[in-house]
Amino acid sequence: MAEALKHLIGPHTARDTADAVARAWGALDSSAFLADILPALDALELMQRGQCIADALHRHLPDDFEAAAAILQDCLPAPERTGLSGWALLSFNQYIAAHGRGHVETALALLKTLTPHFTAEFGIRTFIADEQEKALAIISGWVTDPNHHVRRLASEGTRPRLPWAMRLPRLVQDPAPILPILEALIDDEEDYVRRSVANSLNDIAKDHADLVADFVERHQAGASKNRLWLLKHASRTLVKKGHVKALANFGYEPVSDVTVALDLASDRIPFPGELGFRIHLANTGASTRTVLIDYAIHHQKKDGSLTPKVFKGKSLVLAAGESVTMERRHPLRPITTRVYHTGRHELEILLNGASVARQDFHLDLGGKETA
Repeated sequence: MAEALKHLIGPHTARDTADAVARAWGALDSSAFLADILPALDALELMQRGQCIADALHRHLPDDFEAAAAILQDCLPAPERTGLSGWALLSFNQYIAAHGRGHVETALALLKTLTPHFTAEFGIRTFIADEQEKALAIISGWVTDPNHHVRRLASEGTRPRLPWAMRLPRLVQDPAPILPILEALIDDEEDYVRRSVANSLNDIAKDHADLVADFVERHQAGASKNRLWLLKHASRTLVKKGHVKALANFGYEPVSDVTVALDLASDRIPFPGELGFRIHLANTGASTRTVLIDYAIHHQKKDGSLTPKVFKGKSLVLAAGESVTMERRHPLRPITTRVYHTGRHELEILLNGASVARQDFHLDLGGKETA
C-alpha cells in the first residue's frame, strides 16, 4: 500500500509542475528545476516527494514570497486556462506553509484558491498556529463562499486535532474561537461540509466534553434531519464514553428499572477465536424505556493491567414489562493496532453509558504474544 501511495507523486508530477511554472513565469530554468528533483525522487515516500518538489520551488522561484505566490496562483486552473490539480498541489501546500509565514493574507488567499483543486487543510494550519486571531478572522469569511470546498476548508482546516496534521494547541486548550465557524456551517447544504463540522466538534469533545454536550443541546431545538445527524455524529466519542448529558441529549436517560443478565458461551477463548455472549434485558418498570446497549472488552496489557475498548451495540425501545435477549460474537484475531497477551480479560456491558454487568474470560495465545 505505501509503495503504491508514493507513486501518486512521481516524475510526471515534477514535469507537470515544471511546465505549469514555466508557463506562468518564463524565467524558470526547467532543466535545472527537474535536475533538483528527479534523481532523488525514487528513494522517497509520498510526503517526502512533495517536500522535494516544494524545496525545488523554493530554490528556483523568486525569493520574495509575494512574487512567488503570484506565479503559483497562475499555475492553478482558471476559467481561461487549465492548470495543476490533485496531488501535484501537495508541494504547493508545503511550499506555502514553509515560506508564506509573515504573509498571512496572501498565503491564505492562495490556499483558498487552491482548495477546490486539491486540499489545503494542512497548509492553513501553520498560519493559524502563528497568527491565530488574524488567520481566523480571514477564514471566518469563507463560511459563505459559494464553493463548498472553501466552506469545508474553514471547518476542516481549523480542527484542533486534525488527523495526520500538526496539532493546534491553543484551539485544543480553548476552542471558543472556532465555534462561530462551526455554527455558521451547521446547516450547510453539502454533506461534505456538515460531516467536517461534526468531526471538528468530536475533536473538541475529547478535551471539552461538557462544552460539546451543551452545544448539541442548544442546537437540537427545531433541528432538521441533517442537523440531527450532524449533532449525533459530533457526540459519538461522548456517547461511547458514557457522558451522561450527551446520552440524555438523544433520549438515553439513566435507567434503574431495566435489569441486565450476562452469559458467556465460554470463559476460555483460544487465540484467534471468538467471544460469544448473550445479554438478557427486562424492563421491570411501568414506563417505556429507551436504552443503548454497548460493550467494552478490557484487554490485558503487558504489565497485567486491563485497558478498555468500547464497541457499539444496539439501541432499543423497551415497553413496560418487555424483555429481550441479544446474542453477540466478538472476534479476537490479530490486528496491527493491538498486542494481545495470554491471561485474564473482561467483558463489560454498558446500559446508557453506565456499567451494569461484567464477567472475566481467559484468552489463551498458546505461550505466544501477537500484534
